[in-house]
Amino acid sequence: MIRVLIADDHQLIRAGFRQLAAEDHVIEVVGEAAEGGELLRRLERTRTDVVILDIGMPGPGFVPLIGELRKRFPRVAVLVVSMHPEGQLAVQALRAGAAGYVSKTQAPSELLAAVKKAHAGGTYVSPALAERLAVELRSGFAGRAHEALSAREYQVLCLLGTGKSNKEIAVTLSVGPKTVSTYRSRVLRKLSLKTNADLVRYVIEQGLAP
Repeated sequence: MIRVLIADDHQLIRAGFRQLAAEDHVIEVVGEAAEGGELLRRLERTRTDVVILDIGMPGPGFVPLIGELRKRFPRVAVLVVSMHPEGQLAVQALRAGAAGYVSKTQAPSELLAAVKKAHAGGTYVSPALAERLAVELRSGFAGRAHEALSAREYQVLCLLGTGKSNKEIAVTLSVGPKTVSTYRSRVLRKLSLKTNADLVRYVIEQGLAP
């Protein structure tokens, strides 16, 4: 059996993953966590093979959390899932040590396949992401402006690009509105933009909208 721990702050999503796993006879859900600290505590007392980690879960951010997981539980594969299309976040997750990245827009069968590949010691990427990485390598891709953003700054950029307010983003990311405002200022500066309208236009033009 492949022992899986689901880390997602939405109970409905966790229940959906659990139901999906129940339909596969080689995957067993051994626990759930709603935030980073709880995930680490559960891993200390629960034998786990694969962690399904939601990229937007409350906590220090998914990149530092993946680093902590790899350091403390090196035998546990980390499979990142997100509502965002594959792009910069996927690359950051893989660079941080994740065993794969699955968009929540993909078919359920893709998640099961990713869990099995991660457990086998492989790295799961979708054909679309693999093609993107191959093209960038062949062309000597130097990176677009948003590639310089931190993981949290990128999340704020994408959420602002959907028209959400600072308060709405604060609730989504479980941070204070002032923190969101700080991230917004950094994003504007790094992208050489001035207004939220500029951010929305940038997100659309770059195909970053979830």
